[in-house]
Amino acid sequence: MFRASCLRVPTVLGEEAIRLVRRLGLFERGLRVQRAGDWLHVPLTGDPSPAHLRELRRALPEFEVSVCTFPERSRRPLTLMEALEDRLPPHLLAALPRSIDFIGEIAVVEFPPELEGYKGVVAEAILAVHGRVRTVLGKAGAVGGTYRVREFEVLAGAWGTETVHREHGCAYHLDLARVYFSPRLSNEHRRVADQVREGETVVDMFAGVGPFSILIAKPLRDVRVYAVDVNPDAVAYLERNIRANRVQGRVTPILGDIRQVIGARLAGVVDRAIMNLPEKAVEYVDVACEALKPEGGIVHYYEFTEAPNPLEAARNRLTEAVKGAGRSVREVLSVRIVREIAPYTWQVGVDAEVQ
Repeated sequence: MFRASCLRVPTVLGEEAIRLVRRLGLFERGLRVQRAGDWLHVPLTGDPSPAHLRELRRALPEFEVSVCTFPERSRRPLTLMEALEDRLPPHLLAALPRSIDFIGEIAVVEFPPELEGYKGVVAEAILAVHGRVRTVLGKAGAVGGTYRVREFEVLAGAWGTETVHREHGCAYHLDLARVYFSPRLSNEHRRVADQVREGETVVDMFAGVGPFSILIAKPLRDVRVYAVDVNPDAVAYLERNIRANRVQGRVTPILGDIRQVIGARLAGVVDRAIMNLPEKAVEYVDVACEALKPEGGIVHYYEFTEAPNPLEAARNRLTEAVKGAGRSVREVLSVRIVREIAPYTWQVGVDAEVQ
């Protein structure tokens, strides 16, 4: 508690008094306004000057200036380092996570081994620094399995892995324990969506909860996007997100293996294929080629590639796979590093026109 100069006013004048002392530069922001019965105590930076008193008398029919006791206003720490500087041994501050994935109201963190015994402390600090976060999850395994899901442990905050993530004006309902989602692909979602034109037919071959498909369809009136995934949980959330973002009729959700889906209903009908399965997309290049119209189309291909020449390696791998499928790459439109996933390992994206 702190003693400070105080403007004492009836509560009915409180809002007007606070605005006035702020305008005069007298409001002490580090202390909290207090109520005592029918009176409000407003903390001041110091005793008002004669000029300030004249302004107060002109605006407020009743007030007193005195000295009161105030509690300090709690200040949210601005950085994780600031929140933990007196709670971790100094040599561990350098090991704090440099990047945190924010998915809706959930923060996802990967901890280095040296912080194993401090994960709870760090997680509580993340809640303190980031006011919109309600849950902190620690990665407890790699993305894996047919459904590409990851194991997590709840480290702080509310229990649960379900949230709503907002990106580029779209809302995505999802459960991180049951579906794959990466906020680090936000720029890719936007970049690909911006290339699609009215009248196109698109297949999102590994659609997940729909971040490519829905963003493509949202601004366009005449587009058909087939969003395919083998994970029933992902397709259930995809259907929910289609309704939430009002793209019914433009995005068609399909549960099934992409090879069977293309062969049964989408062979030779699409203008553009999105292949966001970097772990093994090369194995499905023949499926993408089968989906494209006879005259050809665009493939958005992703893979994980290591040094020394990741861009050239990805370009060559796609070109050879297209040739093996009986087609050819007319032009490579773009080759780029999407993100680093490990030292000397990157996710690379290749856009290619296939004929």
